[in-house]
Amino acid sequence: MLLIHPPVAKTCEPPAGIARLAGVLRANDLPCTLLDTNLEAQLFLLSSPPTPKDTWSKRACCNISNNLAALRSVDLYNNPDRYKRAVADINRVLEISGREHDVTLSIANYQDSKLSPLKSADLLYAADHFEDNIFYPYFAERLGHILETEQPAMVGISLNYLSQALCTFALVGFLKMNYPGLNVVLGGGLVTSWLRNTSWKNPFSGLVDHMIAGPGEKPLLALLKKKTQNAYYVPDYLGLPLSDYLAPGFILPYSASSGCYWNKCSFCPEKAEDNPYTQVPVDQVLNDIRRLSTETKPALLHLLDNAISPALMKAFEENPPGINWYGFARFSSHFADEEYCKALRKSGCVMLKLGLESGDQGVLDAMNKGIDLDLVSRVLKSLHKAGITTYIYMLFGTPAETITEARHTLNFVAEHDEAIGFLNLAIFNMPVCSDEAHSLAISEFYDGDLSIYTDFRHPHGWNRKIVRRFVDQEFKRHPAIATILRRDPPLFTSNHAPFFSTH
Repeated sequence: MLLIHPPVAKTCEPPAGIARLAGVLRANDLPCTLLDTNLEAQLFLLSSPPTPKDTWSKRACCNISNNLAALRSVDLYNNPDRYKRAVADINRVLEISGREHDVTLSIANYQDSKLSPLKSADLLYAADHFEDNIFYPYFAERLGHILETEQPAMVGISLNYLSQALCTFALVGFLKMNYPGLNVVLGGGLVTSWLRNTSWKNPFSGLVDHMIAGPGEKPLLALLKKKTQNAYYVPDYLGLPLSDYLAPGFILPYSASSGCYWNKCSFCPEKAEDNPYTQVPVDQVLNDIRRLSTETKPALLHLLDNAISPALMKAFEENPPGINWYGFARFSSHFADEEYCKALRKSGCVMLKLGLESGDQGVLDAMNKGIDLDLVSRVLKSLHKAGITTYIYMLFGTPAETITEARHTLNFVAEHDEAIGFLNLAIFNMPVCSDEAHSLAISEFYDGDLSIYTDFRHPHGWNRKIVRRFVDQEFKRHPAIATILRRDPPLFTSNHAPFFSTH
């Protein structure tokens, strides 16, 4: 079987989804090949850019090899200005390459000027006209060689983000045209969101053979007519180009759980899509990380959990994994204990991503976040004193928020600026499957039958346009907040943030 990670997404670490499936298949004596077409296709474009005209583009194209090498070296991350210039130059080469195909292309995104990933008709068009895709020359050469030499009976594609959708369907179209007997399976986060929508009607039945929602291990084994008693398998990254990713050393992605152990926040996609919480036993996690670390020699461990469990963090304190690590966590009373945080830092924790969402208690209560601002304040200070960087996620425009509450958030963030390493700012999107959507007047958010979000009439008139104006013209311009925002690694954001010290 051939397992594919499609363009376009960040290229700083290998795709965990297909590595997890590889672990299942190989443990059951089912051979498979892993192909990160996202990384390979971007490097393919970067290796042969179009002839530039302006000074910046000429410089960027001339320095592409040096900049790629620099991003793989730890030295660059000691100089934020040089880092930003290298990332901007690499992105510039992708940008000018995309223009020739009417595509807005970047390290982290792919937008077609004529086609939308939210419209099934456009995705089918992308499949029918796969030769028009900017990555077609790469697909034709690379996939053609693999399929001719290895002759897999099935191809699985992990489609997680909207930025991957059009390229995924161009890839599917190429496969179906040239290898009509090949079974194509689609899975991944975006496919799961589509299939979990109660109004889902499959528009791809004549093109895609199978679509899988949620974890794909058992459904994939069933498709391959393989029975197994095991419920869990160790991910396998063998076959991926581990030294080619754009990071100063190999970043090991690992999921110790799926779903969220809190699972109560209003408007959360995990809750809206009814994704169950499952956890890998802590002893198994520790064994997996030791084994994978021996095999891959990682510079950093990236825990992909929606929220790292307190049990796992305690286990890390008692049995440090031996490498620096980071991931998402919930604000909890454990982090208010400075000694606990120091022990966590000693275990290798360099950064925690924390979803605060709002600096107003009423908004937090309305969202059922289960945290209070006094606790948040103590947690931020304890983590900062312990030397653990925080990457804080804020969300504006929720139904309970108005300009008053938004300014409370501004004041809270500004008052804690020294303890906040990085900020991620987002405008609220209502998940189309959310239970709360039924209590509001909703309307189409985007023009497309595959949209996973819906628009709504804000009960206080705090609409997206006004919210965006506040964020851009007031929140971001506060001197203390602007300083935090300037630290954020461009394009790679939280994936590269652990390599920068904010202390």
